[in-house]
Amino acid sequence: MKEELVILVSENDEVQGQMEKIEAHQKGLLHRAFSVFIFNTKGEMLLQRRALNKYHSAGLWSNACCSHPYPGEETSAAAIRRLREELGFSTGVTKIFDFTYKAVFDNGLTEYEFDHVFTGEYNGVIHPNPDEVCDYCYKGLDDIRYSMKVHPEKFTAWLHIVFPKIEEVRKQHYEKVIA
Repeated sequence: MKEELVILVSENDEVQGQMEKIEAHQKGLLHRAFSVFIFNTKGEMLLQRRALNKYHSAGLWSNACCSHPYPGEETSAAAIRRLREELGFSTGVTKIFDFTYKAVFDNGLTEYEFDHVFTGEYNGVIHPNPDEVCDYCYKGLDDIRYSMKVHPEKFTAWLHIVFPKIEEVRKQHYEKVIA
């Protein structure tokens, strides 16, 4: 298996070095990551169910994709790359905010990430990579919020943290469009 390196960062996203991904997760070290949220023209958000063989959060529903840029790779380019690798399509993305979160998993791994959040629009065909995604769907934000409240265990830790921020950004966007 190819060694995958992540970029270790400070709380201000300043590069501190690099480390093998699993080691960074075992040690719970802060590293750069990204999350991509894709919407269709109806305003529905693309959800993916993580493959059952993932090293954490297997089988849980999450946003379109999440990952880590390679050392030397622009974060926006990494986001577009992972959309292709996980869901089999490309579309432009725009950074909307960033946040830091920490989640400890039952398998001893810790996600401690400075997460750059991107959004984009896509209405075409999706070709999920079965090594990454076991299901996907588009849902309205109200439906997602309700499902997360009723069945919180079916969603990734980071989606619980970032989803209210996504709702707020979308609300602000539509208020500007209407004004």
